Amino acid sequence: MKTLMILLLGTWATVASARDFIHPGGINSAAELDFVKGRIKAGAQPWKGEFDQLRASGYATRTAHGLRNINSDGKDAEVSRDDAIAAYAQSLLWHFTGEEVYARGSISILNSWTELQGFTAGSDQDRLQAGWIGSVFASAAEVMRGHPDWAARGVPKFQGMFKRAFYPQLKTASGWNGNVDLTQIAALMAIAVFNEDEDQFSKAIVRLKIRNPAYFYLKSEGPLPPAIAGDGGDPQAFWSNPKSWVDGLNQETCRDNGHHSQFGLGSALQAAEIAWHQGVDVYGENQQRYTAAMELLAGQFLSGSMKGLCKDDTPTSNRYDAWEIGYNHYHNRRGIALPNTAKLIVEQIRARAPRAVCNLAFNMLTHSGLPKVPHDLE
Repeated sequence: MKTLMILLLGTWATVASARDFIHPGGINSAAELDFVKGRIKAGAQPWKGEFDQLRASGYATRTAHGLRNINSDGKDAEVSRDDAIAAYAQSLLWHFTGEEVYARGSISILNSWTELQGFTAGSDQDRLQAGWIGSVFASAAEVMRGHPDWAARGVPKFQGMFKRAFYPQLKTASGWNGNVDLTQIAALMAIAVFNEDEDQFSKAIVRLKIRNPAYFYLKSEGPLPPAIAGDGGDPQAFWSNPKSWVDGLNQETCRDNGHHSQFGLGSALQAAEIAWHQGVDVYGENQQRYTAAMELLAGQFLSGSMKGLCKDDTPTSNRYDAWEIGYNHYHNRRGIALPNTAKLIVEQIRARAPRAVCNLAFNMLTHSGLPKVPHDLE
């Protein structure tokens, strides 16, 4: 893995190894969080508005509801989801304000989940739920691992809980649609960083490499996407019978005209961002794939048409916070023009997307308008 990571280095990323994970280095880096903190203090937009909205939300004051077991087919799913989002929300508020009330709140929620034993529904819904909340719990834990009241005792307990309860659900890919596997992958990578688990981090990278071409289509790779477990041996049907195969089409484009596509895209970009912070440039080797997917879907949403690709030509009305991470990397870091994505973010995503749905949480606050290179963050 060390050689692979060197070959995939980004231009300013730091090499990670089993003895040298970067913290915080999941979906957020310390320098990026500090940049956003400075923008909030200066009253700059959109950061100040996003911060004010977060601080006024119920997540900022939610208290702990830890469980010993999660039934993903029942009310436990909502409880665990909202606790994960609240722990992350309060960890961000602590970082941005320095106010200990938020640190205590986040730590209390995290500690309440250290006795979680596992998931009990016995279905692929467990794997999806573990992906959704695993990503967000890990993001909160990465921020809070630097707090002196949690580092010594809380971190090892939470690492143990992740191994016991989450690894069994995340290590095996779901046979459902690809957004589930991508959600699992992003969660496994985030947890592996927090746990400093080189083995699981490496396996997640390999799994992402397999899923990417089986979820985001490029004509240059063949007339049909590669086979993957769960496709029933019929890619045309598995991809919900697109009328034509174009660059950027994804496995769920025609399933529900962009609803689940945003979860798949957002999770893939989260995984790429986590890898980037650990010195692995997933973004680079998937530049054409990810940018084509972003621009196609954004164009469909902006035009109100699926561009004749699907039986139903009307895009979903749902909008999610799935775009800022990818746009920040490819446009702000790499200088690539993404006109559809830029317009969509300004006109629709920031205007109407909920700030936290499942594993897509607060990306507008943490990843909008970050500087291009590290020295601009200092």
